[in-house]
Amino acid sequence: MAIKHNQQLPNNHFRKDWQRRVRTHFDQPGKKLARRTARRAKAAAVAPRPIDRLRPIVRCPTIKYNRRVRLGRGFTLEELKAAGISRHYAPTIGIAVDHRRQNLSEESLAVNVQRLKEYLARLIVFPRKSNKPKKGDTPKDAQQAETVTKVNGSVPTTPGFYEISKSEVPKPIEGGAYTALRKARSEARLVGVREKRAREKAEAEANKK
Repeated sequence: MAIKHNQQLPNNHFRKDWQRRVRTHFDQPGKKLARRTARRAKAAAVAPRPIDRLRPIVRCPTIKYNRRVRLGRGFTLEELKAAGISRHYAPTIGIAVDHRRQNLSEESLAVNVQRLKEYLARLIVFPRKSNKPKKGDTPKDAQQAETVTKVNGSVPTTPGFYEISKSEVPKPIEGGAYTALRKARSEARLVGVREKRAREKAEAEANKK
């Protein structure tokens, strides 16, 4: 086919040995077995310690998913302080720490502090030397309790929606929600100006007397 006018030449490479460059994944069943074997070997190597770390319960980001809860990266410093755990001691007993995360609600703080306290109540710390136990080690008579290999457990789920009765429906805001929000915003912005105006007015009346 002849090329007419000032058209670009096609830059198609159809002469490469493409069959030699195709990537296959026939090792998936074998890799699955290898990962399973590695997990078992790791659990046996670190026994009786847990194979995973304790992580907090957090809300998913964005309005679309914030009804769901999941396991977070680590506990905040505020949560550790409320539970009475040092930030340096926490990783040594299997607690994940995230110094960047912040608590934005009292509910999440209370839930994760309770999670830490329940973990500490079940925790068994064996001494490094059996004849020289240290301060944080579990007493010898309590070291025979049943060990737990998984510490995170199931994450509580909340339903996306639920039904309420007609009497529980909130009453409409007088004047509308938009007006109430604008009014509250205006009052917050002008609080300093109005206080200054009221103070000057009171001083002017005092000077008249």
